[in-house]
Amino acid sequence: MFRFGHYGHIKKPILLQGHERSITQIKYNREGDLIFSVAKDTVANVWYSVNGERLGTYNGHTGALWCVDCDWDTKNVLTGSADNSCKQLAMLNTSSAVRTCGFDFSGNIIMFSTEKQMGYQCFLNYFDLRDPPSRLVSVPYLTVPCAESKITSAVWGPLGEFVIAGHENGEINQFSAKINDIQTSTMVITASKDCSSKLFDSATLDHIKSFKTERSVNSAAISPIMDHVVMGGGQEAMEVTRIGKFEARFFHAAYEEFGRVTSDPSTVYSSGGEDGYTRIHHFEPPSTLTLSWRR
Repeated sequence: MFRFGHYGHIKKPILLQGHERSITQIKYNREGDLIFSVAKDTVANVWYSVNGERLGTYNGHTGALWCVDCDWDTKNVLTGSADNSCKQLAMLNTSSAVRTCGFDFSGNIIMFSTEKQMGYQCFLNYFDLRDPPSRLVSVPYLTVPCAESKITSAVWGPLGEFVIAGHENGEINQFSAKINDIQTSTMVITASKDCSSKLFDSATLDHIKSFKTERSVNSAAISPIMDHVVMGGGQEAMEVTRIGKFEARFFHAAYEEFGRVTSDPSTVYSSGGEDGYTRIHHFEPPSTLTLSWRR
């Protein structure tokens, strides 16, 4: 898992120890001062990104947590779990594990997708948080079936008009939040086992650029303040902590790779691994950077 943030210049990564099992997702809030982390244990943690201090822990789930999100004002947190529930103020019960979740731009609508398992197909569900009765009975106002291939990752598009979903078979689809018709950036980025990461226009899904590597790409993120993307990959995630061949590679969105692990001093990135740790990497001043340039 990779996420970009906004802070300072520390040489060594800050190690956040708050989970007993491997990290499944980490996410910054909009301001970049908080990091939310979930893992294959039953808790969600929130940390100060500037120093790695744990602010608090969210309890309530009984299974592994797969996803987390916070709203625009960082007032509410949404979590999805393998215990067949999605939690935000109230517990929303589902038929199978929740794999992706997120608030829309307004913070009033949430979406989450369910796993294809135990005889149930994958569904993309929408709830309006302004409608308390629907939350109490766990009835979404819109449910979209995904029969052909389950959703593995999903994000809201600009202004909450639609959801962009990546599927297990490699497809990317748009799902309207208003009618059943099939990171506030104008682009979305994918990570794939085919040793590539791709940029797409979030409104049209037009392919913008491909980034090729020699290894499987496990996760990718777009910087919110620079024209940069970061990709992490290597061998299977469970082998990374034992063998250590996992790399963070930085690319300019329009050009080629410009560095590995270190980058522009005005940004920060965070990573989470199978060892259960979240690491905050603060970049060094320009004079101490070691870059690997390509023409």
